[in-house]
Amino acid sequence: MSEPYVAARSVDPASLGGTQEETRSIGQILGNVTQDLSTLMRQEVALAKAEASLSAKNAGKGIGMYVGAALGGFFLLLFLSTALMWALGHLLDSDGWAALIVAVIWGIIAAILASMAKKEMQKIRGLPDTADTVGKIPNALKGQEEKNL
Repeated sequence: MSEPYVAARSVDPASLGGTQEETRSIGQILGNVTQDLSTLMRQEVALAKAEASLSAKNAGKGIGMYVGAALGGFFLLLFLSTALMWALGHLLDSDGWAALIVAVIWGIIAAILASMAKKEMQKIRGLPDTADTVGKIPNALKGQEEKNL
């Protein structure tokens, strides 16, 4: 009973008419799979870095404009307080109205900066391409790439 088992084990796959691709060892196949997965993971990390860098750049711009808007808001409160103080102190003297005009100008500047900051923050997309391609990996590993379309 052990005779057919030994004979079957000693058959050279190349003698059965298979090509080089068909007769690769399991070790070679696993080596290729490991190399392909390693390449795929390196590419995914590179994509994530590129997307994160772009998102961080847009976030930095938006944050800077929010800081400018906050500074404008601070000056708005400062000048409005000063205007109210002078207006009440001098009952319609020109010093109070001058401070009120400056405060309104700072209010306009703060509104413009806040609007610009909002537009910059809306440009932040996160990592959509990375999330999309990472989601395709399980189907690719199963040989079902058509499900990723």
